[in-house]
Amino acid sequence: MTRLLTPQICTMTELREPQKVLDRAGGKPVAILKNSALVGYLVPAEAIGETDHRPATLEEVMESLARRREINQPVLDYLKDK
Repeated sequence: MTRLLTPQICTMTELREPQKVLDRAGGKPVAILKNSALVGYLVPAEAIGETDHRPATLEEVMESLARRREINQPVLDYLKDK
């Protein structure tokens, strides 16, 4: 049995009218069910809130690549021949 991360639920049939689903949810995420199985979540914009996004600096990108080199290298080696 899957544990739902929100008490608000809707069915795939109810998603034919998504605005009604969003209105009923009151700004909170909604679990989407198909045949009683969880298939995803619908998250209204107001549930996310305002966040400030900024582009990463070159230094931050290079640092991230260096940190993940061991993880990424096997994939890069595999793709080299493709």
